[in-house]
Amino acid sequence: MTGVPLKHQRISRILAQEIRAGSYPAGEPLPGEHALAQRFGVSRTTIRAALAELTEESLITTRTGKGSYVRFDARPPDDRLGWARPRAVHGAGTTVRTLAVRETRDGALAAELGLEKDVFVCVERTCELVTDATVVSYERSFLPPVPGIRELPAHGFGQDPPTELLRRAGLRPDHGEQRVSGRPVDTHEAELLRRAPGDWFLQTRRTSRAADGSFVEHVVSLLDPDHFELTLTFG
Repeated sequence: MTGVPLKHQRISRILAQEIRAGSYPAGEPLPGEHALAQRFGVSRTTIRAALAELTEESLITTRTGKGSYVRFDARPPDDRLGWARPRAVHGAGTTVRTLAVRETRDGALAAELGLEKDVFVCVERTCELVTDATVVSYERSFLPPVPGIRELPAHGFGQDPPTELLRRAGLRPDHGEQRVSGRPVDTHEAELLRRAPGDWFLQTRRTSRAADGSFVEHVVSLLDPDHFELTLTFG
């Protein structure tokens, strides 16, 4: 009958609603094909067709031999908070770990950003899944050493979220740019990510500036492509 969804379409719509509602936290596996087939009273072939539709919608990713996993992109992130923080905010079952907060000099980065001074406060963080401690991102945030930020290496973040610290320091992002590429991780990065050197990761480089064009933040992130994807909208 025209207009009546097929079995696999009906199942994919139900699962999509459950994913968006948070019934299956991002990064965690869906029930297996056999369990889903029993739940909906259909064949595994029908379930595979439903999962294929969810994959096309970027709601899940299928790993050979490991089942189907909900993508982080199932919930829209707030890029103002970086990559790691929004997953925790949206209940994605992740833990953000601060590895280091230190003052550093980087002449090449200062030249790239058009800054006279090459001193930054660098914050290094990783984000890992609560379920199995898989590290899915490694992020380095470079901040100008203004009052309220330059004290961080000595005092740390405390209980304040990064956005609140930036706001109190007078660093209010208004615009910026982000570049996305892919590259193999080096030995040091592989150790932090608990991967093998040479494993391929997405890399984003995001620079934020205030309304007057002054520098606010530069963030370099390495993202596990099994859990992150680049989505572009147009039109």
